[in-house]
Amino acid sequence: MKFTRVRYQKGSLRKVRRQSGAEIWEYRYRNHAEAGNPMRQITLSALEYPTEAKALVRLQEDLLRINGPEAFRSQNKPTLGLVIDRFSKEERLEEILKQQPGETTITDGFSYSTAAGYRSYLNRHIKPKWGSVSLVAVKPLEVTEWLKSLALSPKTRGQVKALLHLLFEKAMLWGLIEVQRNPIELVKVKGSSRRQKKPQILSPEQFQELVAALKEPYKTMAIVAMCTGMRISEVLALRWEHLDFKAGAMLVQQGVVNGRIGKVKTEASHDEIPLDPAFADVLLKWKGDRSVGLVFPSHVTGGCYYAGIIQRQILKPKGEGIGITGLGWHSLRHTYRSLLDETGAPIGVQQKLMRHSNVATTMNVYGSASLKAKQKANSKVVQMVMKQEAA
Repeated sequence: MKFTRVRYQKGSLRKVRRQSGAEIWEYRYRNHAEAGNPMRQITLSALEYPTEAKALVRLQEDLLRINGPEAFRSQNKPTLGLVIDRFSKEERLEEILKQQPGETTITDGFSYSTAAGYRSYLNRHIKPKWGSVSLVAVKPLEVTEWLKSLALSPKTRGQVKALLHLLFEKAMLWGLIEVQRNPIELVKVKGSSRRQKKPQILSPEQFQELVAALKEPYKTMAIVAMCTGMRISEVLALRWEHLDFKAGAMLVQQGVVNGRIGKVKTEASHDEIPLDPAFADVLLKWKGDRSVGLVFPSHVTGGCYYAGIIQRQILKPKGEGIGITGLGWHSLRHTYRSLLDETGAPIGVQQKLMRHSNVATTMNVYGSASLKAKQKANSKVVQMVMKQEAA
């Protein structure tokens, strides 16, 4: 059997000063993919990469391209920083975040909010700690202790861990490490899936009081959210073209986050919602002579409202005014699910109305019944038991 030696080149790196006085790193290598193996050069700013170590970490991606994964892995210990840089480029994080408020042009990648969250976790937490560490040197126990030390909520620490897990999956996909059990699977974050506070559930009477306190367009926004269980991101991106009053249905197919309109949260979220006649009358009254465009266009920009601003400046203060502390848009979605429970709707129907991908989400995350509903159910059991006791 004949073995062929995997060719690998490291090239040469030196710091030089240009005529302008600026210092740069000059990396030279031979391109074996071209006839005659000509010398090629890559330059890096010494201001951006002040040390040789940082310049070498940055050049790992170029070395991978020059030598190929197999040769690169045989001579190097790829760092997590290499994976982060390649992940950011392939997923076009910066391109997504450069999109201005309004219609999005990148529809096949992450949503704006996901890209913003990933970049924040990478730049603020993961890269400073692990960027220069080789993949094989990232140990689960050290990651566990590091996550504990972060001044973040358990849920956020869980999200940072999930992103680390994804980066190791990508590293295996790209051949930077052998395909194996993902080491981040051994990392556990206590409380990451536990709800930090009990969801706010409104009674129908409280909701009527809230609606009476709200002015337009926030009044109709709240009615849409409560009568459909839609996420506020979906409510604010709703268009008149998505409503079919004759068929009694409305189509949810887009959402807005930070003014950027994009896809809905999950594939299951893209669905039709029934349009009750009484609810339809409210929308028709708000509609006037409009037939196209956003149902709730901003009176300032004509684009989408920002949910966070409305919640902070309108919804929460109005809630406090009627004795409801910590009221948020998602409280209305939780209330919708609770009221579905009180109607006796089958869990499968509730899942479809909530547009959850997994019925467990409907049951566990949104499965909170009101005190009145629990008292009624409990009383039925007590009455049955007490009848048996009396007999």
